[in-house]
Amino acid sequence: MGAAQWVLLAAALLLAASAAAERKQAIGSFEAHYTLVPTLFLKPAVAADYGITRSRDRALLNVSVLDAEGRPVRVQISGSVRNLLEQQQTLDLREVTEGEAVYYMTEVRHTDREVLRFRFDVVTPDGGRHEFDFQQQMYWEGR
Repeated sequence: MGAAQWVLLAAALLLAASAAAERKQAIGSFEAHYTLVPTLFLKPAVAADYGITRSRDRALLNVSVLDAEGRPVRVQISGSVRNLLEQQQTLDLREVTEGEAVYYMTEVRHTDREVLRFRFDVVTPDGGRHEFDFQQQMYWEGR
């Protein structure tokens, strides 16, 4: 993908993040920042450029890790999501870099009003192994 396309996606993610509050957690001396937004927040052309399916039952998960100075860092990250019935799915997080920005994203399918529990394992540049988790209730857009 070209630089212009990454800039468009990054701008779309920033707009979406402002609409759905970005959250963060400390992991050692680093911070994990994450957002989970409906894919319908993305413009159709931007979603098509990145192979993201726009649908009321899909959300885009975006995770980034920052060092103590607030600079993004590359990490080894894996994760999973579970619903309240304990059905679990491994997340296929793909790394995206644009200039100095580094983030990891994937699509997540959900039903209306479903509570999803996310869990991540992260290895930071200093070799530290960390875990963090969060949960979020998801809603279908346009219901």
